[in-house]
Amino acid sequence: MEVTIHSALKQYWGYDTFRPLQEDIIHAVLQGKDTLALMPTGGGKSICFQVPALVQEGICIVVSPLIALMKDQIEHLHAKGIEALAIYSGMSYREIDIALDNCIYGKIKFLYIAPERLHSDLVKERIRYMKVNLFAIDEAHCISQWGYDFRPSYLQLNQLRELHPKVPVLALTATATPRVVEDIQQQLQFKALHVLKASFARPNLAYMALDEENKMGRMLRVINKMGGAGIVYVRNRRETQEVARYLVNHGIPADYYHAGLAIKEREHKQDAWSSGKVRIIVATNAFGMGIDKADVRFVIHLDIPDSMEAYYQEAGRAGRDGKKAFPVLLFQQEDRDRLWSSFLSSFPPIPFIQQVYHQLHNYYQIAYGAGKDLTVDFDVVDFAKKYELDMMQTISALKFLARAGWLTLSDAVFIPSRVKFEVDFQELYKFQVQSAKYDPLIKTMLRSYGGIFDFYVPIHEYEFARKLKVSYATVVDMLQSLQKQELLSYLKSTDQPQLQFLQSRVDYKNLYIDTDFIEEQKQIKEEQIKAIYHYLDTKGCRSQALLRYFGEEDSEPCGACDHCLIQKHNYQQEQKIEQQIRMLLLENPRQLHDLIDSITVGTESKRIEVLRTLVDEGKVELEEELYRWAIN
Repeated sequence: MEVTIHSALKQYWGYDTFRPLQEDIIHAVLQGKDTLALMPTGGGKSICFQVPALVQEGICIVVSPLIALMKDQIEHLHAKGIEALAIYSGMSYREIDIALDNCIYGKIKFLYIAPERLHSDLVKERIRYMKVNLFAIDEAHCISQWGYDFRPSYLQLNQLRELHPKVPVLALTATATPRVVEDIQQQLQFKALHVLKASFARPNLAYMALDEENKMGRMLRVINKMGGAGIVYVRNRRETQEVARYLVNHGIPADYYHAGLAIKEREHKQDAWSSGKVRIIVATNAFGMGIDKADVRFVIHLDIPDSMEAYYQEAGRAGRDGKKAFPVLLFQQEDRDRLWSSFLSSFPPIPFIQQVYHQLHNYYQIAYGAGKDLTVDFDVVDFAKKYELDMMQTISALKFLARAGWLTLSDAVFIPSRVKFEVDFQELYKFQVQSAKYDPLIKTMLRSYGGIFDFYVPIHEYEFARKLKVSYATVVDMLQSLQKQELLSYLKSTDQPQLQFLQSRVDYKNLYIDTDFIEEQKQIKEEQIKAIYHYLDTKGCRSQALLRYFGEEDSEPCGACDHCLIQKHNYQQEQKIEQQIRMLLLENPRQLHDLIDSITVGTESKRIEVLRTLVDEGKVELEEELYRWAIN
């Protein structure tokens, strides 16, 4: 039976119908059109490339900058019985080699790759031999220098077009200004401009931005008033713990989350919040990607995000069930000043960038003329501490070195230990007979994992230690000994970011840095911060201000944000004042003070303001210092 897009949706996801825009995007892809899809956070972007890939022959290559998100999507595909693999920083050459072979000769339907992997000739050459049916570019705004999260490695993506010129490209993002929309299509070399866009409007969200001296007190009142689950975003790791402790001390079940926690601890905290055991999660912006909790009733920002795009995405994690929810941004003048100071430190001088390059090679003891293609675990905190470097400037310097093609740096993610036998079954059996010491461990691995002779499988050393009743260190020693004897390959787990040197070391004085690009980026970042300031200072509807930023000029006031509620309150108050003025003046004409003192609603200045308006409109007349209601 032929698999259709609707039968695939039903079979693998259990849905009878697509969400708005999904079907249009899928049909465009199946017609071979290059397509840019703009869908809000939680709009179901992954289905837009997974469904058309499943109903066609061949493999879909998905590019994503977030390893954690790749792993999450692969787990979901495996749970549905769909074959998928990922290639990212931290994997060995042999692992990548085997994975790519499986994509050419096996039944793999989805290959997820981090954009920096396209620096590898091996990866590019193997993709050339794959039967590719679609290129899906997730977080596509990363390819644009005008976007809020520009990634230099994304500039490699046009090489995919050279490998398979006829294969359509589907670019997906939740946030893009009109300029970024145009740039994405240009950078990905679309054959024809084609954008399918859902509105950025979220009618169920009541946006609020409040200038608040006592942010902790206001946060507590918001949480107690709103009820339900929520996220509180803060600036740094220390604040996550302080704010979570504050909430717990006030009787609110809360926990903290940041990228510095061990992977198991992060998973535990996320699960506790998702299942409702913990009501509030206090987090840095490391929390949120891939989170699919529908009943979040509020998202509170205790610090100002550094772009409208970041704010829209983080605020958009509220109310995915379509019910009323509240994104609340609390700020002070001090926060505005801090954001500007952070912006200035994000653009270090050229000598500082050269210094970071020089000390980075010293840190790993790389000689001049060496280091090309070397991949290492990288702890930026330890590196900056050792050389007494400013952390913010160091991170920025690394980004500019990446843009100049000297290195790539992946995000931090837990990569489990992996093992693959390098001998055949018969040779392994002979070794077991001769080496009784290793026999229990080998038997346990063979029973636990299929395919261990063909490709790398993730293992858990602690689990082996428990089954064999030995220590963790003993298991590691045995695995390392088997590797020395060339019976297996053993790759230890890591949760560090991966840094890859793309070029051999040169004298830092000869280091080329694109100063024009840095100046351009500085101007773009300044525009983004000024856009955030404009949002904070706007006197009109918050939702309209957000939508205008993303190019939607004709939206209606939301009626629910802080400013709309104030305007609604003012209008109702003005109506009551007008009604009282009318009743009082219909009784008899009055002098100004007598009239104003007789009104029971609003402040004195508000009453006078309404009276002046009524005079201007001709509803009230002034004769010989007496105000009369003009009877038509």
